[in-house]
Amino acid sequence: MKFLIAFAALLAVAASTPVSQSKVICYYDSKSYVREFEGCIYPAQARMLPLDLDPALSFCTHLVYGYAGVQPDTYKAISLNENLDVDRNHANYRAITGFKSKYPGLKVLLSIGGDADKEDEQKYNLLLESPQARTAFVNSGVLLAEQHGFDGIDLAWQFARIKPKKIRGTFGSIWHGIKKAFGTTPVDDKEAEHREGFTALVREMKAALNLKPNMQLAITVLPNVNATVYYDVPAIINLVDIVNVDAFDYYTPSRNPKEADYTAPTYKPQNRNDHLNVDSAINYWLSAGAPSNKIVLGIATYGRTWTLDSDSEISGVPPLHANEAGEAGPYTKTEGILSYPEICAKLINPNHQKGMRPHLRKVTDPSKRFGTYAFRLPDDSGEGGLWVSYEDPDTAGQKAQYAKSKGLGGVSIVDLSMDDFRGLCTGDKYPILRAAKYRL
Repeated sequence: MKFLIAFAALLAVAASTPVSQSKVICYYDSKSYVREFEGCIYPAQARMLPLDLDPALSFCTHLVYGYAGVQPDTYKAISLNENLDVDRNHANYRAITGFKSKYPGLKVLLSIGGDADKEDEQKYNLLLESPQARTAFVNSGVLLAEQHGFDGIDLAWQFARIKPKKIRGTFGSIWHGIKKAFGTTPVDDKEAEHREGFTALVREMKAALNLKPNMQLAITVLPNVNATVYYDVPAIINLVDIVNVDAFDYYTPSRNPKEADYTAPTYKPQNRNDHLNVDSAINYWLSAGAPSNKIVLGIATYGRTWTLDSDSEISGVPPLHANEAGEAGPYTKTEGILSYPEICAKLINPNHQKGMRPHLRKVTDPSKRFGTYAFRLPDDSGEGGLWVSYEDPDTAGQKAQYAKSKGLGGVSIVDLSMDDFRGLCTGDKYPILRAAKYRL
């Protein structure tokens, strides 16, 4: 009898203990609000309005609105598009935070930086060097978030990036070796000061947010930022609620215009840099003492594209010679990048009519280590070759499974506007988001 009573007590305790929920952090880049689809009879089809987020939000634990920025002269946190964000005709800030009434468990954060703030980017470093500038930024950032109903702030700080690998000939390699022997020029000659300044900023921002009820602080490690340089993990990890690691864009046509390669391999492909992969990025934070449940793995919803030429390998297997960035897509309108639905529309499938161009042949990765790519070779008709490294629902699910196997806090989707939010590929809206959620 005593055993039964004790067993019942254990069951009661277990039932009352909350189950840890994996985070699914959904980023919404507000610049998608003003996109238009060229050549379409429905030009608004490319635009993503706040109402388009609704089908996604039942899968999200957090919604991050991007992006706010920094005013260069005052160092205050500001909207980067007041007409869109705070003007009463649009009031996107309030439209986004208003989703909490329908999804009470949803946390909505305001992200600052995120590579969207292009005016005088050096201000992000200058701000870290000045206690007065940090105070102005913290006070204005907390006020901006509080006034518009956000549940906290995400610091997607625009630190200097590591230099991309260059393809060198024999003489270039020799000369590079000579220069390296005498030391290399860092991308940031005040990196130690900026590391300390960012630690101070996190500490001061957390103190200010703690004065408000239930306000959270997240940080986003942007692609190709050297975390070992700028993030003092032991000093900041107890101050932040979420560390979102954007482990993608290791190769891009802007950084590597002459060499196409996997943009976000989970593990190191053969003969590549040891650090340019998901596993290395995550292991840095874990080895530095970050609790795994605070780390969130970023998954991109877009692909990077390169133009192939006659010097490109016909196998399509990366790394391979490229000519330049691929042409802009009808939605994204930016060379070298395509959203998932833009890529999906180019893939060979049974529904395409014969003779239609330009098809891409998809190549999957049975090892589940490196990622999916698609390509077509240049032909005699003058049709350019194209090579694309991208995430699809399968690889997004595999990355979510990786996050689960490492005991991570969850995944982030970067961003919702590049996922197939209209269901053009298969009829299902947000297939990358769904696949990641279901595999956690």
